[in-house]
Amino acid sequence: MHAAEALLTARAGAPVRLTDIEELGGSGRTTVVRARVSESGFSLPRSLVIKTLGPDEPAEPFRRELASYKFANTLSSQTRPGPQLIASDADSRVLVLSDLGVGRSMLSVLAEGDLALTTQSISAWGQALGRMHAATVGGESDYGVLARQGGQSGPTCWQILLSVADAESVLAEGLEVQVPDAVAEMLAAGRALFDEGDHRAFTPADVGPENILLNAEGVQFLDYEWGGFRDAALDIAYAVVTFPRHLGGEPAADAQTVARWETAMVDAWRSEVEAIWPVLGHDRDLNRKVTTARLLWVWMSTVWLLDEASGSAERAASHTMDLYSTDPRVIVARWRSLAAAAARAGLDEVGDFAELVAGHLDSSWLR
Repeated sequence: MHAAEALLTARAGAPVRLTDIEELGGSGRTTVVRARVSESGFSLPRSLVIKTLGPDEPAEPFRRELASYKFANTLSSQTRPGPQLIASDADSRVLVLSDLGVGRSMLSVLAEGDLALTTQSISAWGQALGRMHAATVGGESDYGVLARQGGQSGPTCWQILLSVADAESVLAEGLEVQVPDAVAEMLAAGRALFDEGDHRAFTPADVGPENILLNAEGVQFLDYEWGGFRDAALDIAYAVVTFPRHLGGEPAADAQTVARWETAMVDAWRSEVEAIWPVLGHDRDLNRKVTTARLLWVWMSTVWLLDEASGSAERAASHTMDLYSTDPRVIVARWRSLAAAAARAGLDEVGDFAELVAGHLDSSWLR
């Protein structure tokens, strides 16, 4: 907190004092608090959010997040995906952000089990993703300048690419499942979405329910530690993969209801990006693109669980992502949902493979 006060005081040229500290949690590697501005020599919001990264943590996530917030500050308030960056100190690893105020977390909405509210919130979530993507198309060079200023090596999500490199051996040894050529090709295409892809935009990447707040302005994305420019399909697929495990309420939503929510989310996203990417107006192209990204995320969550013993620092970083789960039931459900989605899209070979993997995981983990 002293670092944040010093940072704001230096910026203002007059003392800034922060009080009424309220802990908001964090990723485990970071600390996030809300503070009231009780004394200020210049105009500041009444409250601020301060996020700090510990000195012993890798610097790359902070650099990536700082570049992402600086980039987001260049967007209009209508398209900015989350809080505004007020001040920062790379040496102290401190971010001072605007306070988004009172709202509801997407986690609490999904857990409540209100079908109408869930439907509305999921559609708003997809629409907000699309609005952000549409607003940031063409901004990759600007983001790259900001990333290089902060010492970031590049926007590639190195940890995920590392995991994908050994994924096939992990599944083959852990489940005795052979990967068909068509699935291997789709996985390679999914991996390429980080560095290539026809639909590149700014993506926070970890856009699961844990990092979403619903307030008076709509859907807000809270965490840019994985931010960068990638194919936008990775974001919408990530959202589709991560939300079902957080659903609650009685009676629980059945598979058909969840499938309708998946479709509603993707359709809401498409409604915002179709004007700039007309090819996504074709169901076949849209479904194949989203399934490609979705296969990658489901695959990765499986690899992380099967290969838990690796213990690498890179793999440990994945534990802060909403994609990560230690619950085998979650992983099995993701494969079954993928199988159903691939079947609906006419991607039979992918659907058959997903059902096969789900069956192997079910018999080895859940029985």
